[in-house]
Amino acid sequence: MLPGAGPATKAVDFDDVQSATVYIKGQGTFIDPGTTGSSEVAWIGSGFIVSESGLAMTNNHVVVGAGTLSGYLGGDPSKEVKVKVLGASECLDLAVVQLEGDGFPYLGWHQGEIKTGLDVYSAGYPFGAAEEFTLTRGIVSKNDFSFDTQWASLAHVIEHDARIRGGNSGGPLVDPDGAIVGVNYAGNDSLDYNYAIHRDVAQKAFKALSKGERVSSIGINAQAWQSEDGSLAGVWVQSVAAGGPADAAGIEPGDLIYKLGGVSVGADGTLADYCKVLDTQGVDATIDVDVYRPQTDSAMTGQINGKELKVTATGVLGGTATTNSGGFTTVSDDTGTVKMNVPSEWSDVDGSTITGADGRTWYSVVASSSIAGFQSSFTTSGAQLVATDPSLTPDAALAMFDFSSQCSVTTPSSAYDDGYYAGVYTEYDCAGTYEGVLATQDTGGNGTLVLIAQLNSDYEKGTVLSQLLNTFQLG
Repeated sequence: MLPGAGPATKAVDFDDVQSATVYIKGQGTFIDPGTTGSSEVAWIGSGFIVSESGLAMTNNHVVVGAGTLSGYLGGDPSKEVKVKVLGASECLDLAVVQLEGDGFPYLGWHQGEIKTGLDVYSAGYPFGAAEEFTLTRGIVSKNDFSFDTQWASLAHVIEHDARIRGGNSGGPLVDPDGAIVGVNYAGNDSLDYNYAIHRDVAQKAFKALSKGERVSSIGINAQAWQSEDGSLAGVWVQSVAAGGPADAAGIEPGDLIYKLGGVSVGADGTLADYCKVLDTQGVDATIDVDVYRPQTDSAMTGQINGKELKVTATGVLGGTATTNSGGFTTVSDDTGTVKMNVPSEWSDVDGSTITGADGRTWYSVVASSSIAGFQSSFTTSGAQLVATDPSLTPDAALAMFDFSSQCSVTTPSSAYDDGYYAGVYTEYDCAGTYEGVLATQDTGGNGTLVLIAQLNSDYEKGTVLSQLLNTFQLG
């Protein structure tokens, strides 16, 4: 039992939800979709305790591929616990972990039908200035629908407006009594879409995964992906769970599974076909798998739960497939006031402080493959994050960074609120280049930030933009 912990004889109520949540830190080696270079990265996520014995739930993408995992009860750095993965499913994007100890506070499950209009709260630890526990409020806007994404395929999903952000992944969506309605797993920061895995899916998966049973999974951190030139499509393997079926078959991080069970997968940009094969065949069945390995430009064939991968062809694409070279790097200004994650190939970085014509001080970091190109044209991708004192409102800041005379406005000034930062943003089309400007203030009112993103490839407009929005921060 943890020092000072008493027996938890019943589920906690709403006021004590934080005590039954877990702030999760992971570290491991990943190969991001479309890249050929591995990078050791650290990340955060959320989880919640479901039993007094320390069984907890989170997302598959929070834990699979981690070399190390640490959990902090209620987000308290003095309450660190060891985390062991018992089971995970890439198709459901769910995982069950065991926390070391017992006598844990835990959450109960929402009883009865989950109806549209139900008051709900997202609990967790989103990216932000302090990465502390947050609770955002909303309602269920869609109570049950199927939803296929790049990294999951689910028959029962809840849409709600209790705002989530990167880092909330794996955290609970609870009702006014503090009972579990769903597991947060996806969202769109710019459009304010927030999605949770339905309670019914989570409960069923919990029973199986807590016993170590495999559910719709071969043991990978997966993402549907297509190359910019359209020559490749499939399920990208970002990381592999040690000892799982994919590992036993010889599948490695950075591989692209383009056929499973003789069926092309990932071509529609989702895991739908991949997961249908697993659910049809069963996870213990011997399933043929066809893989492309970009690092060696080779095609490979093997079996899940059968024959290990063997090379069937080399020089398949002659090195012509469009990929990116590396992962992400955290950059900050020279004073450490602002920071964000950018692609590693954006190695031209300037963290100099700027003084405006009006005498206003801006703490700034800009990153690109060429800052000169980024600042002089729209053809060079890059990003800049600046911060100044909060006397400048987000609306006024947004007006200072106006590209409407050079570009077409695709999204006029719109509200932004992720639970830590609130403000406004505008999006532009600059002859095919995405230009986005976001002006915000943190909830503590410590400063005004402006994020400018200039992105060209589909990879940048998707993965890179998501990284920027999930990692920009003040302090």
